[in-house]
Amino acid sequence: MNAESDVFHPLANYSEPIAQPSRGTALDDSSFLDAYSQAVVGAAEKISPSVAKIEVAQAAGRSRSGEPQERQGGGSGFVFTPDGLILTNSHVVHDARRIDVSLADGRRFPAHTVGDDPATDLAVIRIDAPSLVAAPLGDSQKLRVGQLAIAIGNPYGFQYTVTAGVVSALGRSLRSYSGRLIDDVIQTDASLNLGNSGGPLVTSDGRVVGVNTATIMGAQGLCFAIGINTAKFVAGRLLHDGRIRRSYIGVEAQTAPLHRRLVRFYDLRQESGVFVMSVADGSPAQKAGLREGDVIIALDGKPVAGVDDLHRLLTDARVGVSSSLTVLRWTEKLELKVVPEEVRSG
Repeated sequence: MNAESDVFHPLANYSEPIAQPSRGTALDDSSFLDAYSQAVVGAAEKISPSVAKIEVAQAAGRSRSGEPQERQGGGSGFVFTPDGLILTNSHVVHDARRIDVSLADGRRFPAHTVGDDPATDLAVIRIDAPSLVAAPLGDSQKLRVGQLAIAIGNPYGFQYTVTAGVVSALGRSLRSYSGRLIDDVIQTDASLNLGNSGGPLVTSDGRVVGVNTATIMGAQGLCFAIGINTAKFVAGRLLHDGRIRRSYIGVEAQTAPLHRRLVRFYDLRQESGVFVMSVADGSPAQKAGLREGDVIIALDGKPVAGVDDLHRLLTDARVGVSSSLTVLRWTEKLELKVVPEEVRSG
């Protein structure tokens, strides 16, 4: 017996051919990618007839000769009713002199603003056009982290763009360009192309769950969308009143920490409040006796830990209604009666 025959070969007497490496893994990967692609393609095709390119002309001062100048801008939006109502971002159409809408089928129509709410960065515009396809609206409250999210826009007209990712966080807050905080914002890694602001964020079944509104540059492509439930509420108010009513008390203020002794002494639930820097003449705050240097810590018994808390509580329901304002004046705790008034847009 030679040296080679002394080596034990467990398959030496096995008559069947040795099986080749399975290709099942590659096929499974391919099937998975096909399913993912089908979901994205299906959602994009379902929603694309509703997606619009929005072009606006805004005032940009006057030339040296005194002629009025215009600044061109725009974004995206989507038809959400068959009679021509379109949702988009407020910053896309705010103060627009002229609005033109282009649809995916090549049609182009003039539009006018129905209502605009800078505090939530949402606006409703309308076009007069036949045979419109309304986007189906979903429920943003049912979203889950990790769910497929598809951002669609029409920045160039005639051809929509699509990016896909996942819902990476829910319940975020985002500062609108008006200074107020937008609550319950959807965060996604589906990147936004230039001009896609105002376009829909949709799920794999092609239902709109958000209105794309912003991307943070240098933050690994984090993008944000206003939940469609918020958009439904705002759109309803804009259609009814043309605006969103909010109340104000008339202070210039900033969030400030409270002294720990005051927090313990008054058994407060927060460690910060709203420091009043100035009080507007004739404002509800001045009429209530609020002074510069006071610190607001509650409104009608609800804790106020900062300016954003105060904004959230000053809703339209408080317009003309007497409310209790809890403030700290030095070390004294006071209860002042204030009657918030409606914010008047300039």
